[in-house]
Amino acid sequence: MRLGLNLGYWGNGTGAEHVALAQEADRLGYDSVWAAEAYGSDSPSVLAWVGARTERIALGSAVMQIPGRTPAMTAMTAATIDTLSGGRFRLGLGVSGPQVSEGWHGVRFASPLGRTREYVDIVRMALRRETVRYDGTFWTLPLPDGPGKALKMTIRPVQDEVPVYLAAVGPRNVELAGEIADGWLAIFFSPEHSGELLSALATGRERAGRGAPGAALDGFDVVPSVPVVVADDVEAAADRLRAYCALYLGGMGSRERNFYNDLAVRMGFAEAAGRVQELFLAGRHREAAAAVPFEFIDETALVGPEARIAERVGRYAAAGVTTLAVTPYAADLAGSLETVRTMARMLGGS
Repeated sequence: MRLGLNLGYWGNGTGAEHVALAQEADRLGYDSVWAAEAYGSDSPSVLAWVGARTERIALGSAVMQIPGRTPAMTAMTAATIDTLSGGRFRLGLGVSGPQVSEGWHGVRFASPLGRTREYVDIVRMALRRETVRYDGTFWTLPLPDGPGKALKMTIRPVQDEVPVYLAAVGPRNVELAGEIADGWLAIFFSPEHSGELLSALATGRERAGRGAPGAALDGFDVVPSVPVVVADDVEAAADRLRAYCALYLGGMGSRERNFYNDLAVRMGFAEAAGRVQELFLAGRHREAAAAVPFEFIDETALVGPEARIAERVGRYAAAGVTTLAVTPYAADLAGSLETVRTMARMLGGS
């Protein structure tokens, strides 16, 4: 199981800290560093900045939002960062959610699976430097009956195939990731409840004729983002993640459509997930955070003393995780750097 570092969002005043974390992960032999975007910082700018200050570590978008860019623009960005970094880019894509897609980007959220399939088709076509012609349900290139011309990208990525990852939460989207992508970016991944989702991945791979019989996930990268809090007091460590969990379970979506809340329900936390959402949407954010069950946090994060984390980290490899993307949660940069070092020691790094 490889180690990755998830930097999350590039918040105000945290740029130097993110670079320092990425540089330390690079020095320690981490496989990859990942940057997120929602409706603030954008991930490719962060990765270009980090890539200029690191040497070997792969640079992954987790994610670039599908509604925020045309497929051609995404391919151009991927090829540019891959070229600038000497072949280190990994393209993570996601449809975001209806609130961001329609409220921020002005793009209808309907038919996310179909749009994702066509989007990845076009991105791969452009990255292969084929002349892009596409007649789909959601994209037609060039536009018919106009002056548009079928074009080929003028630059060539360093990698023959830039790896494509999909962020997916629900079983159908996870199945699509297995079918058309090279990796899956997971969130709130519980090794104890991963069977259904890993089976969906395998189904998608088998449908596409990828992977050997009986070993459909061979060569496929399963990459959960896992918060890590190192502290002597397990409950106190979990408390550091309550606001983060409440935001996703309660605020990343509407009452009718919240993929993360649905995931918690499938994990067996239906009553608590409903309570967290109810409180969060009522503006009672602290109460929502307090209502997140310790068991949910403990299943989807690594919290507590170093020895306890070392004992529990093997659950991920046993469940089929190939890259553990850790997100350090500490009081300051020194604590986050020590978390990065601690995880490297546990998994055989420097």
